[in-house]
Amino acid sequence: MIEMSDPKPSAHGIPSSLAQVMITMRYTFLDYLRSRRFTILMAIMLLISVLLTAVVSYYRPASFVSSGVLSFYSGWWGMSTTLVVVLSGIFFGGDAISGEFQNKTGYFTVPNPVRRSSIYVGKWLSAFAASSIVLLIFTAITVANEGLYYPLSIPWQFAESVLFAWFYLVAVLGFTFFFSSLFKSTSYSILVTAILFLFAFTLIETLVADLAQVEPWFILSYGSEIIGNVLQTPYPQHVTTQQGLFGAGRAAAARTFTAYNVTIPEGLAIIGIYFVITAALGLLLFERKEFN
Repeated sequence: MIEMSDPKPSAHGIPSSLAQVMITMRYTFLDYLRSRRFTILMAIMLLISVLLTAVVSYYRPASFVSSGVLSFYSGWWGMSTTLVVVLSGIFFGGDAISGEFQNKTGYFTVPNPVRRSSIYVGKWLSAFAASSIVLLIFTAITVANEGLYYPLSIPWQFAESVLFAWFYLVAVLGFTFFFSSLFKSTSYSILVTAILFLFAFTLIETLVADLAQVEPWFILSYGSEIIGNVLQTPYPQHVTTQQGLFGAGRAAAARTFTAYNVTIPEGLAIIGIYFVITAALGLLLFERKEFN
């Protein structure tokens, strides 16, 4: 149970909404740091880093060690950072709200003079802070590995990509909090978000772009591609077409295939809209859902 001990209470002796947010954030953040999930996520992130370090050091692929510093960051960071962001969102946001119902902790918190919006925002901020620690450590490991092969220099494209990754983390947490508010079972909320981010979004994007030949502007994973695209020089064209054969044997026919690359303004808009809509819907669900 969270003790609301605000040094500056309101006129009725109740902590202000901002104080409630900060208290919820503080205690939830400490719970995250002491939890097994934080240790597991850190272990996964470090395992990814160790594997990348070992593979690049042993095989020394040209795209990493001899094609320029930007190519190194594109191969290392662009390939794995979205996975780190998604796992952070699943670990810290998947059961942030549903756990209040399944573990019955909401029965002790909600009857107190605490706004549900303060609980929601406080938990979101604590999840964002815990996820940022993981992403910050992965960023530091990436820069350290770059120093093994090139004179240590951080190109502005990488700095921009890091900012995009943090912005993507905002949307991922908004999305996971929405499903966490939708279900009262932590298993359902975590499973649905994991399937969507790890499999479904990628599959839908492939089907829409490759088969239907329609730009998948409505898919969050499509917007996140700016994280890796900004590390390419020049930035990929928005629309590219090429001729190819569709089918096999005598039934093969010439067909024009269109490939889509999200632009930076479009990617930022997709990520921002996903956050605003899912975070607002998640809060609305949490406000209306009853503890029974």
